[in-house]
This record gives sequence, C-alpha cells and structure tokens, in this order.
Amino acid sequence: MKWLELTIVAALVAAELPIPAGLDAYLPVPEENPLTPEKVELGKKLFFDARLSRDQTVSCATCHDPKLAFSDSRKVARGIGGRVGERRVPRLINRGYGTSFFWDGRAATLEQQVVQPLLNPKEMDMKVEDAAARVGLDVPTLQRALASYVRTILSGNSPYDRYLQGDREALTEQQRIGLRLFRGKAGCTSCHLGQNLTDERFHNTGIGWPNDAGRFTVTGKTQDRGAFKTPSLREAARTPPYMHDGSLSTLEEVIHFYDKGGNRNPQLDPEIREMRLTAEEKLALVAFLQALNGTVRDGM
Repeated sequence: MKWLELTIVAALVAAELPIPAGLDAYLPVPEENPLTPEKVELGKKLFFDARLSRDQTVSCATCHDPKLAFSDSRKVARGIGGRVGERRVPRLINRGYGTSFFWDGRAATLEQQVVQPLLNPKEMDMKVEDAAARVGLDVPTLQRALASYVRTILSGNSPYDRYLQGDREALTEQQRIGLRLFRGKAGCTSCHLGQNLTDERFHNTGIGWPNDAGRFTVTGKTQDRGAFKTPSLREAARTPPYMHDGSLSTLEEVIHFYDKGGNRNPQLDPEIREMRLTAEEKLALVAFLQALNGTVRDGM
C-alpha cells in the first residue's frame, strides 16, 4: 500500500470544518485501486442500487443507512424477503483505516469485503458476476468502485476531536471526567485506542458465548473462540443497539456489562474484569461516549 492524499480533506477545509483528529490528510489505498472522483461516484451509485440484490429490494444502504452512521437500528442484519442474519450491521465509518473487516475479520481488504453481502443468502443472495452484469459492469470494476466509495465514508469533528485539537471547552466537565475514566479506571483503552478508538483486534467479552464461535471460524484457533473485532466507538452513541449480536440496547447496558466483568467463559479476554464503577462514574462514561458523535461525510 502507498499513502495518497485525499481530495476530501480539501473539501473539509473549504467547508471550514476541522480535519478529523488523527485521520490527517492521508488514507491507506491499495496501489491497484487508486481513488478517483469518477470511481467514488460510481461506487456511491452502486451502494444505493437495489439491483445488486436478487429480488431488487435491498441495496447496501438498506442496512448501512447514512442517517445512522452507515448502520441500522436492528439487532441483527435483515436481507431480502425479510431473511434474518446472525450479527449486528457494523458502522462503516472510517473503515478505510481498517486492517480487516466483518466482526470475525474474515475479509482482509475492502475490495474483498464489499462483495460478501451480495453472496450472503441471508442478505442480497446474488452471484457477484450476475450482480455486476445486471448493472452493466465487470466484477473488478464493481469491487473497486464500491471499495473506493466506502473508503471516503469518514467521521470527525466531534467534541472529542475539537478537545484534542486544543479546544478545552469542547467537552463538558462530566465528559472530561468520563475521558479520564475511559483512559484510567475503566480501562477502555485496552481495546478502544488510537484515533479510531479501536485496536483492530479480536477479543472475547463473553457476549454470545457459546452460541457464536466468532474469530474461531476463520482461524480455527482455540484462543479465538468467541472473539470478535473491537468496533470503533465513533458515532456509537447515535447507533444502538450494541455488541456483535445487538443484545445490549443502550450505552448504560454496555457499561454495566463491562463493569461486572463481562460473561465468564474459558476464553474470556484477560482485560475484561470487574471495574466497580459508581453510578456517577457510569454517567460520566456515557457522557464521554456521546462526545464521540461528530460529522459523517462521504464522497469526494
């Protein structure tokens, strides 16, 4: 991979919006799929095109709603004919910075990721070749265009970003307390770290144990049983429910789950342990997570 300057940065500057903290002017882009405005525009059209599904009722945007940080409000995905999946629809924001994709990390690149919902019988239920032919494209063109568009879906300019950029008033006092807890007593940065607030790794918290093997289905390693990818916390406050199975309805439930040390099982991540937070500390953490909502932009 080489690092290419995004024209979206110029657009943010023109709109007098700060560059998202840490998401600077560069994005990892594969050399074989350079970003171009034409390709991104095509990818956006395809993203909203229901012809890519077997019965032409479902598009990528059906589950990845721009109004909901490119996710939805259901516990698990729902595809053509009301077919119900097993896992929560992930937010697509800032995925151009991802190192693997899906809750179990089974795709190594966005080019691989974007076609798997087409193939999934519980989602769009189409052969990629047939979907591409239906919209008058070949498979590589469809893959590269969709992946290019997804790379431009970015979240930034949150109160947290502005605080990091030096605006000490961007966070309330309660949110600043929550940030200190996030970095300290609550231990959230063990997994939610860096500019995107994710380590891009896989952890067993006990959610869904033992019904979903998670990362184990990809690697076959015992230590990966029940492990799932750490999601970015950007825009999390506006996109409930939570966890890979959508089993927790509110941020308060999420914090309570971690406060009690997760669900015990043989593969529980060693970082998951009882925190004994006070009621005030839990409220402060919720307030901080709300400060991670920012401006979501897409396209070039």
